[in-house]
Amino acid sequence: MLQTFQPLIHAASDLDLTNPDAAQAELTLRLDPQGPAGEAVTQALETLLSEGKLATRGELPVRWGRVSKASPESNDFSIDVVHMNGAGPKHTHGRGEINWCVALSGEPTFDGHPPGWVVLPPGSTHVPTVAGGEMMIVYLLPGGEVEFH
Repeated sequence: MLQTFQPLIHAASDLDLTNPDAAQAELTLRLDPQGPAGEAVTQALETLLSEGKLATRGELPVRWGRVSKASPESNDFSIDVVHMNGAGPKHTHGRGEINWCVALSGEPTFDGHPPGWVVLPPGSTHVPTVAGGEMMIVYLLPGGEVEFH
């Protein structure tokens, strides 16, 4: 299953997360969510979700699941997938957070951002929130660093 995430891992590698807007722009250049490669990744993820292979724990508003701990195979990213239609647990990103956000229903936003790439800088804290529908979000955490509050 890790193969499905390789385009995301590749796009996110060696990225400076201290300027989220610049990082999001660079991610979109590397893997455009609206382009053929991005749409193929999204379709593969939606299939895995519908087959019950992703986000298998919990109940809405937050279903979640770990795909991989940070490892050489994941280029030192931990990979988690959540299916959300509300607020999740407050947490802090030691080295930042890179998100691939996929609309599943309605016109959802993730922390006010439309579907696509969303970057949070090192040291940031938030209560991840999906509003306006449902989203699947792939969380890439450098070094797997996250602290829940």
